Amino acid sequence: FRDSGGCWGLNCLSVSAGGLLACGPEELMMSKTNNFDIQSLSCVFCGRIDNCPEKYGEKRTYVEYNLTVHYYCLLMSSGIWQRGEEDEGVDGFLITDIRKEVNRAAKLKCNVCKKKGASVGCVYPKCKRSYHFPCGLQKECIFQFMEDFRSYCWEHKPVQKFPDRESTGTSQCTICLDLVEQLPVYSVLKSPCCKNAWFHRECLQYQALSAGIFFFRCTVCNNKEKFQKEMLRMGIHIPEKDASWELEENAYQELLQCYQHCDIKRCLCKKGRDYNEPDSKWEIKRCQCCGSRGTHLACSSMKSWEQSWECMECRSILGKSGNYNKQKKRSLATSERTDGTNCLLEEPSPKQPRTQHSFLQSPKIMCQNNSSPCSQLELPASNRLSMPLSPLMSNRNWSLRRKHLRNQRREVSNILKELKLKVSTKTTRLNINAENIWNSALKGFRQRNFSPTNTIEVKFTSCKNGSKTDTPAASKHRFFQLLMRHLQNSSLFEGSSAKNLSLDFQALKENLYFEAGKMVAVSLVHGGPSPGFFSKTLFNCLVYGPENVKPALEDVADADVAQTIKMIKYANSLSSLKSTVHNCYEFLAAAGCLRPITALCDKNMLVNDILIHHVIKRIVGPLESFRQGLETLGVLEKMRMHPNEFSSILCHKPEGLSAETICDLFTIESSSDVNKVEGANFWMSYLQDVESGESAVTLEDILLFATGSFSIPPIGFDPEPTIKFLHIRYPIRNRLLNCLELPVTKTYEQFKKKMEFTIRNTLRAERQ
Repeated sequence: FRDSGGCWGLNCLSVSAGGLLACGPEELMMSKTNNFDIQSLSCVFCGRIDNCPEKYGEKRTYVEYNLTVHYYCLLMSSGIWQRGEEDEGVDGFLITDIRKEVNRAAKLKCNVCKKKGASVGCVYPKCKRSYHFPCGLQKECIFQFMEDFRSYCWEHKPVQKFPDRESTGTSQCTICLDLVEQLPVYSVLKSPCCKNAWFHRECLQYQALSAGIFFFRCTVCNNKEKFQKEMLRMGIHIPEKDASWELEENAYQELLQCYQHCDIKRCLCKKGRDYNEPDSKWEIKRCQCCGSRGTHLACSSMKSWEQSWECMECRSILGKSGNYNKQKKRSLATSERTDGTNCLLEEPSPKQPRTQHSFLQSPKIMCQNNSSPCSQLELPASNRLSMPLSPLMSNRNWSLRRKHLRNQRREVSNILKELKLKVSTKTTRLNINAENIWNSALKGFRQRNFSPTNTIEVKFTSCKNGSKTDTPAASKHRFFQLLMRHLQNSSLFEGSSAKNLSLDFQALKENLYFEAGKMVAVSLVHGGPSPGFFSKTLFNCLVYGPENVKPALEDVADADVAQTIKMIKYANSLSSLKSTVHNCYEFLAAAGCLRPITALCDKNMLVNDILIHHVIKRIVGPLESFRQGLETLGVLEKMRMHPNEFSSILCHKPEGLSAETICDLFTIESSSDVNKVEGANFWMSYLQDVESGESAVTLEDILLFATGSFSIPPIGFDPEPTIKFLHIRYPIRNRLLNCLELPVTKTYEQFKKKMEFTIRNTLRAERQ
């Protein structure tokens, strides 16, 4: 076969040695000495001195062969074949073969210019026409840069066939955007995959040379295989090379830059407004609306990076439009620990007093505490009226929903425990720098001895992120917690709370989507937290396949694209719809979503096309890579077998801890000389007080004190947490066994006082 990827040149003219520099066979270069101009050398086949790579291929001169040639003239010559290796002769064309072809062509007269040297002949049977390659272009011959590199003269060339009704009127070339006549002529080509897509031949050829074989496709529908096959048949040269924009060094460098400046009027950072320290209070948070303003977390009194923040300009715009107040009302319903997600499954912070509709409180606990729901902190009547239950469901339906969710997560725990049976006792140690969690995790996962089936041990290299009292399980849980938080806020995902995959070419090139999927799978099986930020669309794409998913407007993270879709979706007349389509013509053409608009109802299909392109087709590469990563340890297979169960942990944040949750988590072990019932009553009453905000500690503090973790992992704790009531002075915890040893007291007040004293002082000492 003949390679059409590059452009080379040869010349058989006699050149004096005085006009050349000595060079080795690898360089194949020529100098301009003694007023000798390399561009003046003529091609040995066509005899022209033109150097026009777009039309004739690149022209080069090889000094050791004394030859100059246009690459296309060499490729299309009828009597020569590439018989050598790539490094032999001229790109595989042997010098002896080239000279034989030159001698053969010298006997043939061109049917166009009537001069000798016509090396290209028509392959049509019984056709005797011969011509130079440039003369064939001038006469509108067809040269097929594929297979046997056939050439057809102006009488026998292939033509595109289409109905007569399509051969009228004008259209717009979707490359140059100039008008093109819809006629079956040489200079006009029609897309084989789109009904109303017409192009100038010259525009297509320039695009093919720029895009290369990997990116050359229909500009309307993005079809590649069918489109390239037809264009090659009609004489478009598609070089086997990468796209020109991919070959530019640091071509996308500016896309990797993000705004890093604190714009708050009174910046509190002593190291300046441009100082940014990730995972600390001096990390810079950008405006979630415009992204062109920033603030240090501490300068805006934000406790975590997950909290939303808008700059003053965007806040004023939202305020005028009425969206800002609505947004604030929604955010008040969620706690600080829900990472800013607006999810019905999340509970308020345990530190906040709960009103009478806190239906998660166990009736048994309340009874033993001799308190009624009304005995808790009462809010004024006005406040109670401003906090009604969600109109989406009644208390009963809500309780049933929560119960169903708990059952699903219990089922997930059993599934993950089954997958954990694959994990061996062989250990792999990861040295983690919490201040650079992503790079250190990536390095650990890519080390040669890492295997997902090995038991993972985590060692924090930064002393402030690792405590001497941390158990291996607690360190591992903390590592995965930091890693999942980083993934949620990384450039691999886009969206506010429910996130989809983004399109990051650099991350795709470095295979980071695969690593991210692998990290999620390993976290689930090895006792880490679940991501909890997947959108339903992303989850369904992973489980059911992207071809079976219909995205929604909420899945579009790009504000400009979302605005465009809204303008099309809410167009109330055909004229306004056409005007909107005309205004965003370039965007629709680039997305391959152009379609004729003849009625107002066409907007629905157009909106659907845009959503599918932007949310799904655009990220097919990242999705496939991420899916392969999730196959680690068989997690994706279980997701497809149990979609509802895994959706409860991947698409929703864990529900806030409740007294009932903690009570169910710990198993009370009996002792012969201890009144188990009385101790259990004190324990449940204490949990009730903590949940009601009547304690100095929180339910998270109790869990951290006992297990070293802030939350309950989807797989659960190993071993399962237990409680023993003993005749001891103060509570004792054993994090290796997840065991709490609690004191037996005469009164509940003594029990509560000892619990709070021990938990507060222990955790304070650990933090210090």
